[in-house]
Amino acid sequence: MSANQHTKETFTNLDYSGKTIPARKFDTCIFKNCDFSKTNLSDFDFIDCTFENCNFSMTKMSNTALKSVFFNGCKLIGVDFSGCKDFLLSFRFEKCSLDYTVFSGKKIKKTTFADCLMREADLSFADLSESVFHNCDLTRSVFNQTNIEKADFRTAFNFSIDPELNRIKKAVFSPQGAIGLLDRYQIVIE
Repeated sequence: MSANQHTKETFTNLDYSGKTIPARKFDTCIFKNCDFSKTNLSDFDFIDCTFENCNFSMTKMSNTALKSVFFNGCKLIGVDFSGCKDFLLSFRFEKCSLDYTVFSGKKIKKTTFADCLMREADLSFADLSESVFHNCDLTRSVFNQTNIEKADFRTAFNFSIDPELNRIKKAVFSPQGAIGLLDRYQIVIE
C-alpha cells in the first residue's frame, strides 16, 4: 500500500494548518481534534471517514472527494464545497460551524445538518431535496434557485426563503418558521 493511502487508521491532534500536503486517499479513517485550517486539501479522497472536533476553516477543497463523510463538532467556516467532486458526494454535519460555507450548485440530496450554525452560507442552485435542517441557524443564508423539495425545516430558524425563486414543494416548516417564507413581502405579523 502506498504511503499516500490510509485505511482504517485513527489520527489525533494533527496540525496541518496552513501547510501544503501531497494528495492522499483515506478510507474508513477517523480524525480527532485535527487542525486543517487554511490547508489545501485539493485532490484528496475521503471515503467513509469521520472528523470529530476538527478545524477546516478556510480550507481549500477543489476536486476533493467526500464520500459518506461525517463531520461532528467541526469548524468549517468559509469552506467552499462547490469545487468538490460530484461523484458519490455525500456528507452529514452535526454540531458544526458552517458559517460562510458554499454549497452552490451541488447535488447533495438527503443531507443532514443537525445543530449547526450556517450563517451566511451560500446554498444557491444546490439540490438539497429531502435534506434535514435540524435546529440550524440559517441567518442570512442564501437560497436562490435551490431545490428544497421535501426538506425538513421544522426546527430550523432565522431563514429567509423566497418560494417564488426556489423549489419548495412538500418541504416541511413549523408554523413559526413559515414566517421565513414571507420576508420578500415585507409584511408585519403580530
